Amino acid sequence: MDVPAHHPHLVHEVREAGLAGVGQCEVRQRTDAQEGDLARRLEVPLVASYHTPSGEYAAYLSVDGTVERVVRGTATAYERWFLDRAAVVVVPSPETGRYVREKVGTDTPVAVVQNGVDTDFFRPVDAERERAFRERHGLPDGPLVGYTGRHGYEKDLEVLVRAADGLDATVAFAGDGPARAELESAADEVDADVRFLGFLPREELPTFYSTLDAFAFPSPVETQGLVALEANACGTPVASVDAGALSDTIDDGENGYTAPAGDPAALRDVIRRTLDERERLREGCLDRREATSVAAAVEDLRGVYADVLGGDD
Repeated sequence: MDVPAHHPHLVHEVREAGLAGVGQCEVRQRTDAQEGDLARRLEVPLVASYHTPSGEYAAYLSVDGTVERVVRGTATAYERWFLDRAAVVVVPSPETGRYVREKVGTDTPVAVVQNGVDTDFFRPVDAERERAFRERHGLPDGPLVGYTGRHGYEKDLEVLVRAADGLDATVAFAGDGPARAELESAADEVDADVRFLGFLPREELPTFYSTLDAFAFPSPVETQGLVALEANACGTPVASVDAGALSDTIDDGENGYTAPAGDPAALRDVIRRTLDERERLREGCLDRREATSVAAAVEDLRGVYADVLGGDD
């Protein structure tokens, strides 16, 4: 294992792409064991980031209930072993923090640091760009509801398709994934205008979000729901489920509305309410831009580092 030429004050293990380091620390994408060994060899604290509860995806990796239980148990035991070695666990939402304490079962302190949104990039666009986006993708005038992200079974996207039934709006899915074919089949069975746009280039995402009248998010497994914050940063309110991190990310009546998970009729109701109150909710979304920015997240992470190092900054 290579050891950095400088001597860091701490080592921060980042499981997934996220915040980079701030100040004199060592941030590397290695295996968990390598990170723990590096911190131990350098005799510095280990900070661990936790973004994805891998045990929760066991059902999608297993062929039967027995295998699922083994996969889930093994994943959780490994996570607990690693997190117990850290000085603090950084999580992107209060819900993920609760999961780490209650499900993983670690006693290591938890600090919530959101994955910040690049608010210089994700910002409202002008009406001309919105019109051009609709024309480019063959989207009609009128209310537009959308989702972007992986089309995975765990995202419960069929709930959104069912919620579109009878909705006086076009529903646009951007992205792709293993569930897409089944979603397209489900869309054929409902009385709704459902479109599948495929992958959008990243540079189109601010225009996509801005063009939407509501962003719909039926996934119950989010550890933060960054796309919801990106939509908000573009002035678009979110109709989501009251589950996972979305319970914390979406404040009813402020930046969107929430419905019980797995209930198409309830999601349809909050989509309609979000559309009806779109202009008022837009102001609440834009008011949150600074608080959810990368700069705010970096300051929060700097504070975590300072606490670990005993107040040094």
